Amino acid sequence: MFNYKYPHPAVTADCVVFAGEWPETSILLVKRAHEPYKDYWALPGGFMNIDETTQQAAVRELQEETGLMLNSLRCTGVYDAVGRDPRERVISVAYATWLNEELPVSGGDDAAEALWVPLKKAFPLAFDHLQIVDDALSCLRDNKNLGTD
Repeated sequence: MFNYKYPHPAVTADCVVFAGEWPETSILLVKRAHEPYKDYWALPGGFMNIDETTQQAAVRELQEETGLMLNSLRCTGVYDAVGRDPRERVISVAYATWLNEELPVSGGDDAAEALWVPLKKAFPLAFDHLQIVDDALSCLRDNKNLGTD
């Protein structure tokens, strides 16, 4: 195996899943079971395995953490700010989708809980997930030709 002299960042995939009609839209969140941000709400997601793409990681993590098996995820952004994760240098690729209705979910793997939350409800999110949600909402709303309030 070749050893590089330069450090490598970890790669994660985060999933933004909206449901319902605008503006009465919900978002799927998970409660983190471990540090960092233990007990904070976050987007479903996690670290990419070495033998998968970021989209495959997004599909896998969504299923592991919420029980949802969705394959129609659209890439909505890349997040690479230094220090966005206190554990190590992490780059995340975000994927999003919009469902017609909320589907049953349950927390699993390293998610203590999975829950649909009204999008208009104010809530703090772990990491930079609020920015990821805002970007995904803009991207998908533009694609769905949804108006604003």
